[in-house]
Amino acid sequence: MLDSKGIVSADRTDLNEIKVDLAARTNPAGRRGGVVEALDGADVFLGVSAGTVPEELIATMAENSIVFALSNPDPEIHPDVARKHAAIVATGRSDFPNQINNVLAFPGVFKGALDAGARRITEGMKLAAAEAILSVVGDELAVDKIVPSPLDPRVAPAVAEAVAAAARADRVTAWH
Repeated sequence: MLDSKGIVSADRTDLNEIKVDLAARTNPAGRRGGVVEALDGADVFLGVSAGTVPEELIATMAENSIVFALSNPDPEIHPDVARKHAAIVATGRSDFPNQINNVLAFPGVFKGALDAGARRITEGMKLAAAEAILSVVGDELAVDKIVPSPLDPRVAPAVAEAVAAAARADRVTAWH
């Protein structure tokens, strides 16, 4: 995990409580440095910033790596370039396969929460939404289809049903 100052590691003195926890969970080897050191041999790149990552750094990642370059409209690395080096590539853009975007979860999350009378969105409800999205892909799962199209008419109803059930299980409804 990187922030604006480099790899988040336990030996840094500028970390808040959340980053201390992240350092323990994401960097048990105690790596230090910047993006060059972080991507060397990495299994996954998850980009959520407007920065850019050069192709030569993606090429240093582990074999069969995963690249989620989610900055939108300009991903951290172009999907076609990332695909040369990574087994699975996703972006936030609708003009490439594997669009990872909150449009997949909404409006199903809101419909499910409203149907259940939920007073808040819980982690359980978020996980239920993610599992419902995966269930829609089902047997169609492939490297270029790790999530369904946001236009797939099965997505919103599946998410709504799963979120409502999770809300009831989490007891966050107005009726308990």
